[in-house]
Amino acid sequence: MQVVVAVCGRFHGFHLAIALQQHGVLHTLFTSYPAWGASYFGVDRRRVRSLWPVELTRRLPGFFLQRSLSALGLQQFDAWVARNLTEGEVLVGWAGGCLTSLQQAHRLGMKTVVERSSSHIQHQMAILAEEYDRWGLGFEPNSPQAIDRELQEYAQATAIAVPSQFVRQTFLERGFPPTKLLHLPFGVSLTQFHPLPKIDSTFRVMFCGNLSLQKGIPYLLQAFAELNLPGAELWLVGTVLPEIRPCLQKYDREGLRVMGKQPQGQLIRFYAQSSVFCLPSIQDGFGVVIPQAMACGLPVIHTPHTGGPDIVRDGIDGFCVPIRDVEALQAKILYLYENPSVLQEMSQNARQQAQNALSWERYGERAIAAYQNLLLSP
Repeated sequence: MQVVVAVCGRFHGFHLAIALQQHGVLHTLFTSYPAWGASYFGVDRRRVRSLWPVELTRRLPGFFLQRSLSALGLQQFDAWVARNLTEGEVLVGWAGGCLTSLQQAHRLGMKTVVERSSSHIQHQMAILAEEYDRWGLGFEPNSPQAIDRELQEYAQATAIAVPSQFVRQTFLERGFPPTKLLHLPFGVSLTQFHPLPKIDSTFRVMFCGNLSLQKGIPYLLQAFAELNLPGAELWLVGTVLPEIRPCLQKYDREGLRVMGKQPQGQLIRFYAQSSVFCLPSIQDGFGVVIPQAMACGLPVIHTPHTGGPDIVRDGIDGFCVPIRDVEALQAKILYLYENPSVLQEMSQNARQQAQNALSWERYGERAIAAYQNLLLSP
């Protein structure tokens, strides 16, 4: 088996490429990263084809400029992959940027897999529009052209890889056959994320990701502020989107710490000083921060609209709470605050679960098995 991976950006594409490489089945990694950048992460440079100018345009400042250039860059990257794709048995591309290369792969007789890391595009747009409306804000959806292009990718692909049962269900609800959906939960680097000594006894709730409506930040802020737990802290690690600033001002109190965006290599320091991790997302295809937190020994409070139910054993490694449910968030945070022995046990369980089942190596094994099954299908 020879697998071609085409990813504009990085996402989990490099982890996939490395796993394929370790098993001797990576044919080529097409990427917008420079070849030296891919090799820095561990991909054999001889297997890398790079269109690095696209990555430069994706990183320009300014939201609207970046968004339009990113869309153009995706199409340029896709066309470039299609022109250079000449052989292989399986092509793995990322939703929103692989239609032309999918078509070329089919001309070559290849099987194709579209990676969709969030819910079905129409579900994602609908639930986000609903959430923004709840807060009296206008929502800027993807362009109709971009949505139509992605829908064509879904139809063109041999299979669609989804990281969670939540994402899978949004496709099933739109008539996709179960056989077209590959359930492949993401992993975590156990060398990069692991327990470190906690320097104090402060009870800390941690969130990591963009501080946005999509991530459910207003509900977490309200839950923590109203609990008013003596000596407790809430650490919010990530970029603050403008839509969240009014909520931060409303619920500003002692114990709230807004840390801003942090380098990936520094996240372990924040996990290490926290007690519990919380991802109260309204829509989150998976949330790679969940296995990161578990690998660092943190129980996870999450919603069913994440990958939490796929990897967190409810009541053992953490808890699942409904979206937008402030009282449920409060109940679980308070329970762990008042029961340190339970917190310690769940922390150990979370770390063990990460070690046993959540490595990127295990993810790669599942992906390879799924691709092999595709090749055996008519």
